[in-house]
Amino acid sequence: MGKSIKTDILIIGAGPVGLFTVFEAGLLGLKCEIVDNLDKIGGQCSELYSDKPIFDIPGVPYQTAEQHIQALLDQIKPFEYGLHLDERVEEIDLVNEQKDIKEWKVKTSQGKEFITTNIFIAAGGGSFEPRRPPNIEDPDRFIGKGVAYSVRNKEHYKNKDLLIFGGGDSALDWTVELADLTKSLTLVHRRNVFRGAPHTETLMRELVETGNVNLKTPYVIESIEGNQQISGVTIKHFETKQIESLDCNEILFLFGLNKKLGPIASWGLDLNAKKISVDTEKFQTSEEGIFAVGDINDYPGKLDLILCGFHETTLAVQHAFRRCFPGERVPFGYTTSNTRLHKKLGVKVD
Repeated sequence: MGKSIKTDILIIGAGPVGLFTVFEAGLLGLKCEIVDNLDKIGGQCSELYSDKPIFDIPGVPYQTAEQHIQALLDQIKPFEYGLHLDERVEEIDLVNEQKDIKEWKVKTSQGKEFITTNIFIAAGGGSFEPRRPPNIEDPDRFIGKGVAYSVRNKEHYKNKDLLIFGGGDSALDWTVELADLTKSLTLVHRRNVFRGAPHTETLMRELVETGNVNLKTPYVIESIEGNQQISGVTIKHFETKQIESLDCNEILFLFGLNKKLGPIASWGLDLNAKKISVDTEKFQTSEEGIFAVGDINDYPGKLDLILCGFHETTLAVQHAFRRCFPGERVPFGYTTSNTRLHKKLGVKVD
């Protein structure tokens, strides 16, 4: 294990509220590190409804979820922050219980260690985990042997015989993206109807017509063949029950994601059902220095709206500053008069 990463705030979750936490913390000069279980930024916005419109962001009449995430990334460009994707926070422990201000040691699934004064849990509904293929016993035994649930490096599929299972945006997007890279590409879905963006489906069907993609509907997977490396699958027609064998050396299962509370359930925090109980002054949990903001938290009158999460984390960051600098006045000021921010953004204000 390498050297511990020291930070003022460790943010669990790279969705909208986690990203906005970086902005609010940056205004106060606090350093942040973000950890997210997904392999990309954006949380539910990016993974579940990237092309869906959002109408209730103040001052923005219409914005897709993807555009919203990009706007938040643009907003936090002036501030330095660490980003650690595709890894999950596994353990949270006190560094020194005798100190007046508690510090936390955080360990991730990739073996990284953080020392932080504040932990902000902005994990939406919890950690996201890929849905496994139905009727296949322990498909994870083939991970690294040809099976994957996400694309980390598209060059990995160059000149490969690839099967993609799924019918949503991810399955359609990667079918279109990888068609010209692979040796062969087959898309398998249990229905003739797809759930993804109509434009992407049109592009996929054009590739089917030109022979760049082989489309198999309505089929479901029956078995995975292979040992040290997958060699193929058998699929079953959803209606006739006819079995067919397909050769391949790579499989992408893109069935979407399940939301799970995951390790959060074992961190000793007060929970209400599958949400974390917080106060409404600081949005702090039952543990000093651990905050929960956004859809993951619970309090009387709670609404699961992005704009509510923005409000929650704004107040929570104020208290995080007091924990980092006991006795100092929080340097609150309107962004219109924040010359340091103007300078970072290259904005000239008269």
